[in-house]
This record gives sequence, structure tokens and C-alpha cells, in this order.
Amino acid sequence: MLKTVLMTLLATATLTVPAAVRAQEAAQPKADAATEKSGYVEAGGINYYYEIHGSGDPLLLLHGGLGSTGMFAPILPQLAANRTVIGVDLQGHGHTALGDRPISLEAIGDDMATVVKALGYDKVDVLGYSFGGGVGFRFAVQHPEAVRRLALVSAGYARDGFYADILAQQAQVGAAMADFMKDTPMYKSYVAEAPKPEDFPRLLDAMGKLMTVDYDYSADVQTLKMPVMLVFGDSDMYRPEHVIKFYQLLGGGLKDAGWMRENLSRNRLAIIPNRTHYDMFFAPELTTTVLPFLNGQTAVKNWDDVVNESQ
Repeated sequence: MLKTVLMTLLATATLTVPAAVRAQEAAQPKADAATEKSGYVEAGGINYYYEIHGSGDPLLLLHGGLGSTGMFAPILPQLAANRTVIGVDLQGHGHTALGDRPISLEAIGDDMATVVKALGYDKVDVLGYSFGGGVGFRFAVQHPEAVRRLALVSAGYARDGFYADILAQQAQVGAAMADFMKDTPMYKSYVAEAPKPEDFPRLLDAMGKLMTVDYDYSADVQTLKMPVMLVFGDSDMYRPEHVIKFYQLLGGGLKDAGWMRENLSRNRLAIIPNRTHYDMFFAPELTTTVLPFLNGQTAVKNWDDVVNESQ
């Protein structure tokens, strides 16, 4: 039973663990974006590993739980083609040690502001998936001056947004799962990168405790002033009602946009078909969905344009 729970849940969103085994296997890199620079930045008592790819406007890239920046390898070349991508391994993940501090979205959100500033950036765009989406959200709420545009992928604003069975599975995450994970890509990737591989059971405990915390950030959602894009799979682990409510809290989905788009929200909602929480982070459609938004491309043809072009 425990192994079944493990295989079905280890990917969960804002406060959860990131990718089922088949998703991890499918996400093995087929292409590479050369690392221009890598190193460590201390923030909040945590020594964060970072790596920088490409050139252009800065984009902070935040991975899912039990993953690392490497989980984006299949789409990283597209992201870095015209962007300076700053990938950060979050607390206890990848090359970043767990330390003794509890894992907290709020604390890591503050840490990201320190990391970005230490790397010489006053303002960045942010793309966060799942656990990384939660971190990106808190970063934007707590340090709005440092975030230009925010894209949240498979990340909700409240714990009750998950389906009930996902909440039940999250409640079982802890060190007791460690032995069952020895043959999984998640564990193998962790021990290959972690500065202290023996901390894996402690990481499961820390993430398990995080997932028991009840939270509702609806009031904070409405404080966001930068443009925000929400991206979910049509078969994600969040209830559709939660997804729509999130968009409405951002001011979208409240009325018709108008003939000339005069009532169009500055924020965006994307539902990618045939995608789940467990394969969103390497979906080719993800890059084609978020990059126009992050690049500030909002102009589209209207009906008059189409008619005029056909005449």
C-alpha cells in the first residue's frame, strides 16, 4: 500500500513532491543548453546551488519537489534560446543541502530575493512548477519589486484545491518511504547530486511536514500587481473549480473581454490538453505557452484584420 501511494503521489504541486516514475523516465534530457555559470549563494542559512544558461532577459526557473533544475532538461534549450535562465536548486533538493531549517515557502521565497540580488539582477521573470510554483508565488508576494512577470505551472493558492485523495496521499509522506524509493529515478538523482545523500529520509520528513500545513493565500493573490499566468494540465491534481477561482482572484474570468478586448485581463490562464501534473514540466507545449507571456507579447489580430487581409 505504501509503495502504491509513493508511486501515485510523488509529484504533487505547490506543497508536494514532483514526478511519478514514468514522468521522470520520460524527462531524461535529449538536448542540452550549455551552462554558462554555476555556483552557490548563501541565503537564510541555506547554501543554494544555481546554474545559468543562455542570454537575454533573466528568467528564474524553479523546479518541483524531490527534483532539481535538471528536471527541466528537455525544455531548457527552448527557454534559454533567448533568455538568461537562472535555475536554482531549492532547499534540500539537487545540489542544495537540506540544513536544519524547516522547509517553508515563505522562507524560501525570501531566499530567492537574496539569491537574485546576489547574482546581480534587480528584477526577473519567474517560472515555477509545483513546489517551485509555490516558492515563486511567495517570492512575488513578498518581493514584488523584484518580479516582472510570474508564470505558475501546476500550483494552487490553497491546500483545499487538491483532490481529496491527493491530500490523503500527502499525509503519508515521510522518512518511512525512503527504503521503498531506493530503485526510483528520484532517489538515484538525489544521491547523485546531494551534498549529503544520507539526508534523503530527512528531506521526506521535511516535505511531509510542509504538506500537512493548511494554507490559503487568496488574500495574497489579490495583492499581485505584476502580470501573472496560470498553467495547468486538463488532468492536473487540482480541482477545476480551484483553477478557475485562482484566475478569478487575479481579476480574470469575471466578464467578457469585449469586442476590442477592452475588458481583457492582464493575467492569463492556460489549460493544456492531454497533460497531467506528472508530465507538465517537460511538455513541449509548456514553452510555447509561457514564453509569449513572459516576453510580453499580447497583440493578436482582430476580426477586422482578418477580413481586411482576405480582401
